[in-house]
Parts: sequence; structure tokens; C-alpha cells
Amino acid sequence: MPDDRATVFEYRQPDLEVILARPDQTFRWYEHDYPYSLARWNHHPEFEIHLIRQGSGKLVAGDYIGPFGPGHVALIGPGLPHDWMGDLATGERLVARDVVLQFDGTTLLECRSVWPELAELKGLFDRAQRGIEFHAATAVEAAVLLERIGQANGLRRLTLFLQLIDTLANAPASEFRVLASACYSPSLDEYSTQRINQAFDYLTRQLTAEVRMSVIAAQLGMSEAGFSRFFKRMTGHGFIDLMRKLRVQRACRLLAQTQRSVADICFEVGYENLSNFNRHFRHEMQQTPSEYRRLTAV
Repeated sequence: MPDDRATVFEYRQPDLEVILARPDQTFRWYEHDYPYSLARWNHHPEFEIHLIRQGSGKLVAGDYIGPFGPGHVALIGPGLPHDWMGDLATGERLVARDVVLQFDGTTLLECRSVWPELAELKGLFDRAQRGIEFHAATAVEAAVLLERIGQANGLRRLTLFLQLIDTLANAPASEFRVLASACYSPSLDEYSTQRINQAFDYLTRQLTAEVRMSVIAAQLGMSEAGFSRFFKRMTGHGFIDLMRKLRVQRACRLLAQTQRSVADICFEVGYENLSNFNRHFRHEMQQTPSEYRRLTAV
């Protein structure tokens, strides 16, 4: 039975993606547009420092879901599933939205025998197992360093990288927060990852139309109940709950950036009646759509 296979996958070790830096470089730095083929629900053995230059949406990191916007900086630890799900209009593309830096933290800590000062990084790396989001001056400085790294070469590049790591490791407690819950434990294998990616693709593609759990469950060869349990176990969130969060996020953007009526936006983001939209919006944002618009509209 498909449901039985999903249960078995829960207890298998996840298949990890291998990311290789160039032979002459200690770490990998790149930028990419959004949408982008690799910008999806994924996990890997490297640490990842991520900067969002533009756009907004939801960061999913383990069992955490929260908003991101321009200047967002996060550190994701090895094996933690993550995705920056952008809030885009139909046909929209953001050029160079993301800056990504990936490095092997294990190798870096092994250098403590030569450079004992690197022992200071262990606390940062331990926290990063659950993902860390940085704020205020730390995020600003980290963003500047990430951009400078992209223009540097050789020893200068390595120096800037160490400066970036030092900035994150010494961030004041008020300028960062850990994301995933302490009890979260990822358990993704290759087959399960493919299923989750397919579910995310369906959700984002159908977000402003009719979303039926029965459709994606059938595509995956699972019952609705089995798919619901599988999605919750793999992501820490219910499929319908995530759909609601993403629709409200899209509505927030339209409220802030357009003059369209609340009723028009309600139907644009996939709701069939204004009552449900208002209730869900208040649940997510602790305010009505009209109140949100008054506070955020440009």
C-alpha cells in the first residue's frame, strides 16, 4: 500500500544532495533568479547562508514557516529541509533575487587543530541545525559581505568569508532567532523528496485557483488521508494550512501594492467568499485586510 511505503520512508535516512565547490575555492557562491529550477524544497550536507535581495514570500525551514522580504539573511544547517517560496504575480520573474553561499562546516571545524580560534564557530553551527534568521545591523553587515564576496577572488575572498562567519557567530541575541522547533527531526529520502516537490509544485501552480488535496494525492498514488499524514510528517505543516498561509501572503502583497478592492483580492488569491477570506486573513495576520492596507500601503 502507498501509505505503508510512506511510513517506511519516515524511518529511513534522507538521501543528501552533494554540492561541490570549484577545486580552487573553499566554498560555493552564486546568485540566481526566481523562479529557478533549484529554488525548491531541498536539503544538503553543507551549511547555507542565504540573502534575499528583492521580493517577498514565505521561508519554510523544517517545521518553521515565516515571511521574508528584501535584506533577509538566514543560515541553514546541514540536512534541514528549506525553501524560499516567492510571492509572484503571474508571469513575473525576479532577476538575481537570491545570493547563496554554501560551505562544508565539518571541514572548517576540523581546522581547529591548526587554527584554534575556529572553535568559536561551534555554537553558531549548533544553532544552525534548526536554521537561523538574522535581523538589524547583523543582517545588514552580512548582506554587504555576501555581495563583496561575489566580487572577490583568492585570499581576499576567503578573508571576507571568515569575516562573514565571524559576524554571524557574534550577532547579539536580539539580532537573530532560531527557526525550527527543538523537536524537529528531518527524515527525507530521495523518493519522499520527489513527492514533496511534486506537492509543492501543485500547490504553487494552483494557489490562486481551486486546490484539491484529492488531486495531488491521486497523482502520488496515495489516499487523501495518507497524503495528509505524509505531508504533515515531512514538512511539519498541514497541506491546507500551508495553502492558507501562502494565499494570505499573496493577498498582503496585493493589498500593499495595488488599489484593488478587498473583495477583488479575495477572489484573486483563490477564495470563493469574502467571509472565509477575512477569517483566514485575521487568523494569520491578527488584523483585517483593511487594517493591513492602512498600515502598509505605499
